[in-house]
Parts: sequence; structure tokens; C-alpha cells
Amino acid sequence: MAYLDSRPGTPSGLPNTMGLSGWRGLFWARGCRPKQSLLCACDYELRVWPNIRILFTARELCPEPSSPTQIKRSSFAPGLPRADYAAAASLVPRHETLDELFEVPKSIPICDMRYSELIPCLDRNLTYQLKLKLNLALMKHYERHCPPPERRFNCLIPPPIGYKIPIRWPAGRDESFPVGGPIFMIGADKYITAIAEMLKIPGYKLNNGGNIRNVLDVGCGVASFGAYLLPLNIIAMSLAPNDVHENQIQFALERGIPSTLGVLGTKRLPYPSRSFELAHCSRCRIDWVQRDGILLLELDRLLRPGGYFVYSSPEAYAHDAANRRIWYALYDLLRRMCWRVVSRRDQTVIWAKPLSNSCYLERNQGTNPPLCSSDDDPDAIWNVLMKACVTPYSAKMHREKGSGLEPWPQRLTAAPPRLEEVGVSPDEFQKDTVSFYG
Repeated sequence: MAYLDSRPGTPSGLPNTMGLSGWRGLFWARGCRPKQSLLCACDYELRVWPNIRILFTARELCPEPSSPTQIKRSSFAPGLPRADYAAAASLVPRHETLDELFEVPKSIPICDMRYSELIPCLDRNLTYQLKLKLNLALMKHYERHCPPPERRFNCLIPPPIGYKIPIRWPAGRDESFPVGGPIFMIGADKYITAIAEMLKIPGYKLNNGGNIRNVLDVGCGVASFGAYLLPLNIIAMSLAPNDVHENQIQFALERGIPSTLGVLGTKRLPYPSRSFELAHCSRCRIDWVQRDGILLLELDRLLRPGGYFVYSSPEAYAHDAANRRIWYALYDLLRRMCWRVVSRRDQTVIWAKPLSNSCYLERNQGTNPPLCSSDDDPDAIWNVLMKACVTPYSAKMHREKGSGLEPWPQRLTAAPPRLEEVGVSPDEFQKDTVSFYG
């Protein structure tokens, strides 16, 4: 995180409206000790690329808050209106001012050029040096392993030698790069249309009138699938590990496509339950039936009621013995998870998640995978291990047989039904909305 100021030609969407005082509140609220670092970016790597002016930045891992009073004093949010900010600032003891709490460095060192590709918590060289015993079969070497305090950096990451300004959107959408990922023989746009045809969506527009908005693309490569969803008002979170194709996510981001480094390994992905209407895997090379189907069960946690899993892979169409064996195991697992095949054509098969708990309740006793226990929180995500169990719906969602979300863009301002599960009424939501936009 940093306060960035866009000059002409800088990609849009960079934060340029948050005041310095607002950021101070944010950093302190996240556990940064005053007079230790102006910006505490909590494991986050910041790269200084051309055409982006860094007004202030530094980087170190956030220490734990040294006292409860720090958290209390930092309870205000970034970018508050002046009146609210003044009220929040009044929480600071009289003998201290906000300027006194933060020591602004006169200069910030630049990291050595050998660190121009550094990703602090995904640094395989450090993993080898620390001799971490990671289970490669479970993909743990692609998960986050953050450096100990003495191995952390507090400097600016320089751009690689010869780095060029990224291709501007939308030209970047059609740019290809020599890295890994799915290749759409008929073109990503026609592939997406074919999926809509398989689902029998009117007009063959995959957004289905705004009912499909959030998509998870697993093993995305350079995220061409997500790129061609954007004109349909579909936002795809494109996910790929920092593997042998180590620059694929960087290329995706420089094309202007939302994407992140991540892997289906042993820990839950950092998204709450029921976040996506559709999950996609095209030649993503994932063993979905391993460990009692724990990776598919993670997708099950993330998909909304009736959500789709679009799978394009040799197992879906090849007739050799090895692929047939994988297909039958996959089909049997998803049948026990109560998913059903919606459509199958050529190289692609589409499954749908059930709308309610009815199928789960009708399964024979002892059927695996089991239902998750009632004390499991499906929204607990940070550093939480995946679980080989099916996440049932709440009683309210079971009755309504669906997420109850409005189509996009109406859902942007409509109260999501799941708020009532955490004790927030639609009226409270609307009042908060008015207050926020007011």
C-alpha cells in the first residue's frame, strides 16, 4: 500500500484521493508502531514503476500492537471527512499530535537490483536457505512463507533493467506473452460464448442479465479468460501460483486484468464463503480428487448456491484408460457432493452446485465427504487450513434456495440477504449506505 499520485499516462484506478492523515490512521490501526516506519505494508511488496510518483512509502512487516490503547486510539478509518477526522484525532493524548507520532524519513533506500523480482512471502530462494521442510505434493512450497524479522527488507523495490511501461488498456487485453496458461484454440471470446450456449443463457451472454458477476479462474496463466469477461461486466479473480511460469501474474496485471498469486494447496483461499457465481479451470493441471476431494470442497465453499464449475481438460473428453479413470473418480466425487452435470460438450463439462441442503440431507449415512460441523466458520480464511467437508447452507438460505442477490448492478446498493445472518437488517444497511455516500 502507498499513497500514489497518477501523472498523465498512468493507469487509472490508483489511489490518489486519500490524505496523508487518513493513511496514518490506517497504518496505526493495522498495528504499526509510531516513529518506527511511516508506512507499514504488512508483507506487501511495492514496486516503483515508471510514471508513478511515490509520495511516501516504506515497507516492513507489521508488528503486533504494543498495547490495547494503540488500537483504541487508531479506530478511525482512512479518508474521513474533516469533521470526523477531527473527532478521531481528539482520541490522541493532548501531549501528542499526529505529526509527532510519525517520523517522516528524509530518504528511503533503494533495494539492490538483485531484488527487483522479490515477492517477500513467496521467495523460493529464502525457503531453500531456511531449509523449510515443505510437502511438495501438497503444493506447500507455493504457499506464503514470510521471512523472519532479520531477513525482512525496508527499501523500495526497483524495476528490472530495461522495464517498459505496460501496454495500455484495452490494447493489453489482446497481447499475448510466452508464458504458461490455458490456450483457447477458438479464441477466449468465442470460448466464453460457447459456455453461455451450454448453459442456455438468453443471448449467449455469460453475465446472464447480471446474475453472473463474480468468477474465480483457477490456474489462469496470463488471465485471457478474465480479460474477455470484462466487456460482459463480469469480474474474474484470476489465480495462479508462482511456479515455473513465474511471471504469468505480473503479465496479467500489466495487461490490466485483476489477478493474484495463489494456489490450491493446504490453506483456504482468502475469500469468504459463497463469493463466486462461477469457478473455471481450463487445463489447470490440478488433481481434483486427491485427499478426499479437499480442493473441490474448497471450490464448493466459495461457490454460491447453484454456482457453476466450468471444467475444460482432457479428463472431460479423452478416452484413454488414464483419463477415463480420473473422470470416473471425479464424477463420483461430485455426485456425492450433490453437484450435477448441467452440460457437456467437446472438451468442456459444466457442473452446478445445489441450491439448498435437500440433497445433503438425503444422502446415506456415512457418505463422504461429510458435512462440516456446526462450529466450523466457512468465512474464517486467513491462514486457515482447508477442510475435507461440505459446507451446508444456513437455514434461511436453505429455505430460499439461492443467494437472494440482486443482479448486477442493482446488487451494488441492495442489501445482501446474508447480512441478516450476522445481525444487520436491510434498514441498517440502507442507513449505512446513505451515511457512507453522504
